Amino acid sequence: MTKQHETAILAGGCFWCMIQPFDQWDGIHSVTSGYTGGHVVNPTYEAVKSGETGHTEAVQIEFDPSIISYEKILDIYWNISDPTDAGGQFIDRGSSYRPGIFYLTEEQKLKAEASKEALEQSGAYDKPIVTEITPAEVFYEAEEYHQDFYKKDPEHYKAYRAESGRDKDKSLVN
Repeated sequence: MTKQHETAILAGGCFWCMIQPFDQWDGIHSVTSGYTGGHVVNPTYEAVKSGETGHTEAVQIEFDPSIISYEKILDIYWNISDPTDAGGQFIDRGSSYRPGIFYLTEEQKLKAEASKEALEQSGAYDKPIVTEITPAEVFYEAEEYHQDFYKKDPEHYKAYRAESGRDKDKSLVN
């Protein structure tokens, strides 16, 4: 039986903290750290974090939609990001850490918009939901040391995550 394949691209602050929450789900083939949405070809981490390339740190999720739906991926995303903060995420500030959903198909766009609308209507947040939903652009894979960082350096990852403020809200604990 051939694995089905779909791609999602999401930004929710530091990509180190965006890998593990998706990695643990059945149907996820891979989660890759990278950069998207900017104007520089083949950006580096240093250039992106300077804020001058226009890119944001993001993850590219390869998944089997017969096992895990795009809607479920969006549900996970809303629970690990702060959709009310356009200026960054948690301790990470600046445009390179802004939240975003980058759709690859019209179907993904419609599902993302419906998911955002449902979140807005839920009353879960006192502030407006500001996460942008935009067409996907080129996704550049980040340097190797950023890939699966939570596995490569678990102590550093845990310390960073604890200091970041992500886990103050129990819904963000992963």
